[in-house]
Amino acid sequence: MALVLNALILLQAAPAQPSDWLLFFGHFHPLIVHLPIGFLLIAGLLEIDRLTRRNSVSPHTITLILFWSAVSATLACVFGYLLSLGGGYETETLAEHQWQGIGVAVFAWIAWAVKSENLGRRIPFAQLMYLPALGISLMLLLIAGHHGANLTHGEDYLMQYAPAPLRTLAGLPPRQPTFKFEPITDVNQAMVYQQIVNPILQTRCVQCHNAGKSKAGLRLDTPEMIRKGYEDGPVFVAGKSSKSELIKVCLLPEDDDHHMPPKGKNQLTDSQIALLTWWIDQGATFDKKVSDLKVNEAIRPVLASLGGGQPIQTGGAGIATGPAPESPVLTMKVPAADPKTVDELKRTGLLVLPLSREQNQLEVSAVNARTFNDTQAALLPKLSQQVVWLKLGETDVTDAAMAYIAKLKNLQKLHLEQTRVTDSGIRQLKGLDNLEYLNLYGTGVTDAALVELAGLKRLKTVYLWQTKVTEQGIASLKKSRPQLDVVGGISEQALAEFAKTAAPETKGDESKRN
Repeated sequence: MALVLNALILLQAAPAQPSDWLLFFGHFHPLIVHLPIGFLLIAGLLEIDRLTRRNSVSPHTITLILFWSAVSATLACVFGYLLSLGGGYETETLAEHQWQGIGVAVFAWIAWAVKSENLGRRIPFAQLMYLPALGISLMLLLIAGHHGANLTHGEDYLMQYAPAPLRTLAGLPPRQPTFKFEPITDVNQAMVYQQIVNPILQTRCVQCHNAGKSKAGLRLDTPEMIRKGYEDGPVFVAGKSSKSELIKVCLLPEDDDHHMPPKGKNQLTDSQIALLTWWIDQGATFDKKVSDLKVNEAIRPVLASLGGGQPIQTGGAGIATGPAPESPVLTMKVPAADPKTVDELKRTGLLVLPLSREQNQLEVSAVNARTFNDTQAALLPKLSQQVVWLKLGETDVTDAAMAYIAKLKNLQKLHLEQTRVTDSGIRQLKGLDNLEYLNLYGTGVTDAALVELAGLKRLKTVYLWQTKVTEQGIASLKKSRPQLDVVGGISEQALAEFAKTAAPETKGDESKRN
């Protein structure tokens, strides 16, 4: 009990501005907190076994387990409080979690004291107090664990995916629909915030900045909350990305304490930073299309890689695609797809959309199935005639999946951006005689793959931004295929220059972030 009292005195004496030492030790809380969980659960299970099966368990064994559960629970309280000094937690839930954690430690000490051979004899009615004390500590442990998960992952973390019957029994409201990515079929008509910016925020930022968990007082889940900003002010300055915190923290070195997303989380790609930068520079509007905004040469290939596939040009505001001659494959009628096969593909998370009902052609998209992999790709040849557009960008497919894709003989568009496809995979696509559009942005292809691309006679557009191809390789490809639109992409040097100008301003900023 003295340890708990000393811990409470230490907590109250903590400074308003925590030092690095305090925060350093605070980050050990997630590690320490698992110790009392294990010790107390073992003690509870041993007591249940003793009471129900009358098995003899050494009192010394249980006393030892309870002692270390009490010690580790006390340490978890101290380290947890130090962690909370960093801020960014919902105040009411944090207070409840702290007091519940202290309760676990207190009742664990009581259970140990009354179970102890020496102390137990001196405490009146010790045996009557033992089981209630142990039971209360276990109950508080479960409640504190639940609130801890809420603080870390959001208030709906535990029951987020609870089926409807369980939600009804628990008295919870119906589950809110999860965020659905809206496919981009025409990038020129895409809503900039809804279809481009919001998906980036949802996949990289909203986990820590939502209604249930708003680190630094920042929420990025709705336009209203984004406009509101965080506890130190606006998160962006419309028209000035270099002055916007949203961009500054992303450009910091990953090991910087203020870098966002934090080290270990899924990081923003260069293209996503470029898109957010462009959106802010264009006024950070929430109701405009791409065609309503100015598109420069740097951002053009990034936008074009999101959807579409026709050769594009920069013209005035937005992207002017211009009329393109209709592809022969788009006028071809094929047999209707087997509904069972379509359902089988949908169960993997793929979107299977009719591209042309008259011709029975399909678009297959993994926009909501980022974990789609080589094994699941084996299902694709079952629709070898019907699949005309295939979008597997940012999935787990590798060169192994290319053998299945090569069997889609009517494939006209293929998205493989930000996958682990290499030259070996591209060699397998040489039989796709109808392929006109190929997106290889962010893959591991080299100049060797360009030789294979030159053999795809109907290929009109290929995106090679952030690949391992060289300028000489691209020049050679253009020489052999003068009509081929080869998009090398945004200048990485320009992005680096931007980072140099933005980062120094951030280094001197002492305001709190996340």
